[in-house]
Amino acid sequence: MASANGTRLSIVIPVYNEESTIGEVIERVRRVDLGTVEKEIIVSNDGSSDRTWDIVCEYAERCPDVIAYDSPINLGKGAAVRLGLHRASGDVVIIQDADLELDPAEYSSIIDPILSGRANVVYGSRFLSGANPVPLRTRLANQLLTMLTNVLFGGSLSDMETAYKAFKREVVSGLRLRCARFDFEPEITAQLLLAGHRIHQVPIRYAPRTAQEGKKISWVDGIEAVYTLLRCRIEARPR
Repeated sequence: MASANGTRLSIVIPVYNEESTIGEVIERVRRVDLGTVEKEIIVSNDGSSDRTWDIVCEYAERCPDVIAYDSPINLGKGAAVRLGLHRASGDVVIIQDADLELDPAEYSSIIDPILSGRANVVYGSRFLSGANPVPLRTRLANQLLTMLTNVLFGGSLSDMETAYKAFKREVVSGLRLRCARFDFEPEITAQLLLAGHRIHQVPIRYAPRTAQEGKKISWVDGIEAVYTLLRCRIEARPR
């Protein structure tokens, strides 16, 4: 990884009813060795109704690198991410889901293009390695949304819906995000591309879980994603 003396990485973890995984996710994030890069772990609880908030508070009380924020009601992943982004103080920010589908051990390869000055935005792509066990329905839906994104905004992405998105903090702080649910993913991608940012991609591993195991995204979110992409394109047209 590129030299990064004095660099701080903010890891934003949106979480909703993930009592079975949130502790392990925080542990894995804390164990990641990034050399001289300092870590700030921001857990944004989205009105969980199980023991998630209690577990997060336990970590925040005994771990100085864990900062916890709570929404009293469930607003959606996008709202939780936006809260975390607003509170982030790092030079670089990465979004980390609260399940165990993605591996924090890959942070180095994701943020290295930013630390080395080769990129301002990096997405981890589940499809670049060609070996990830992505379910067919998920793959087809993602390909459709990614293709639509590329057509509408001149991108060259392979995985728009990836959870691993990393940015220089000033890049994301300059965006006007308003989506509250899973439509946050297409909205932030559309705004980044509209702002002229080239999105660098690196391959990542992926261990998908099922709806029975807690997967929350559904076909309704796919429709909302299409609507969000079209809205962002229309609103960006000169009037």
